[in-house]
Amino acid sequence: MSVEETFAYLAKGCVDIVTADALKAKLRLGRPLTVKVGFDPTAPDIHLGHTVLMRKMRHFQDLGHRVVFVIGDFTGMIGDPTGRSKTRPPLSRDEIEKNAETYKNQAFKILHPDKTELRFNGEWLRALGSEGFVRLAATYNVARMLERRDFRQRFDAGQSISIHEFLYPLAQAYDSVALEADVELGGTDQLFNLNVGRDIMPAYALEPQVVMTTPLLEGTDGVEKMSKTLGNYIGVTEPADVMYAKVMSISDELMWRYYTLLTDLSESEIAAERSRGAPMASKMTLARTIIVDFHGDLAAEGAEAEWRRVHQERQAPSVLRVVKVDAGPHRPHALLVSAGLARSNGEAVRLLRQRAVRRDGVVLEAGTELSLAAGEGFVLSVGPARHVRIEASGASTSQPTSKP
Repeated sequence: MSVEETFAYLAKGCVDIVTADALKAKLRLGRPLTVKVGFDPTAPDIHLGHTVLMRKMRHFQDLGHRVVFVIGDFTGMIGDPTGRSKTRPPLSRDEIEKNAETYKNQAFKILHPDKTELRFNGEWLRALGSEGFVRLAATYNVARMLERRDFRQRFDAGQSISIHEFLYPLAQAYDSVALEADVELGGTDQLFNLNVGRDIMPAYALEPQVVMTTPLLEGTDGVEKMSKTLGNYIGVTEPADVMYAKVMSISDELMWRYYTLLTDLSESEIAAERSRGAPMASKMTLARTIIVDFHGDLAAEGAEAEWRRVHQERQAPSVLRVVKVDAGPHRPHALLVSAGLARSNGEAVRLLRQRAVRRDGVVLEAGTELSLAAGEGFVLSVGPARHVRIEASGASTSQPTSKP
């Protein structure tokens, strides 16, 4: 590819490129660039939102560049203040090592293992020593630090900012110095930290790195960024049928953003898919493409067949979550709450009155009482897509569960 074509390939889906001219100039050098990406192992599991950045890392790998996956074992003990309204509690060494191992294994579902250079930033940050940290701190000033929105908001609100939090962006920036990075990648929320690296590199007689940011991916709700805490995530280790169903649940508009950020299709290929005017078919293609990346072709085929069976043929899933209850009489609304199919008795009663609840495919009427013998079971369903298996175990209870 020409420099312009290479630049377009690497720039696809990016939000910030600081600067585009500098990146093109580096590409014209005709040598492998050192591309650095840092991850603090604050949680053991990754979701599709994390893979947006990893996919960009792989794009550089595919073009023969040196990609360094930096695990922030040292910076993780400081705690990234990005997006925080108060000081982040530091991780213990054991937590960091455990999370880092899991994170690394999951990342290789996207990255080429044999083309990924894995480094821990404690390697050079611990060696820096107190004198080195004093020299590092001298490369930046407090006024510049307070330009960061997180710090400024907390400062203006009179909220505490610990001195060690100022060390985080400096320590991350020094990673770029230690690796002599040509390019650093990160999410848009990391733009300040990445630019600190650009700012301090000349103090170490290095050319400023190019900064490239990728967007934060919205979760399945289409509103908030993908987050396990918010429950709007698609985990990369989730079963193929679960991933497939979650992709199929997103809005038609959000689907095209997922196409851009979670596939390697070019903009023209995505435009051609969109012009077909068949949102359901396009979403199924997207779901298959994503599943293949993490589970392979056979799993993708099976996940699609299962989704069709449940959502188009209106059958219960082939594998059901089992909810154990005591043998004896039960009220349907109480079973719905116990099974997690309703949040309250009131909601359960409304579902029953709407005739949205079925037992083995037959509508359950409000006010019905069910009696289950030990070992007996049935499929309890709400609507076309929510199913569990109820199984009775143990001694019979003498009274039905709570009345509405």
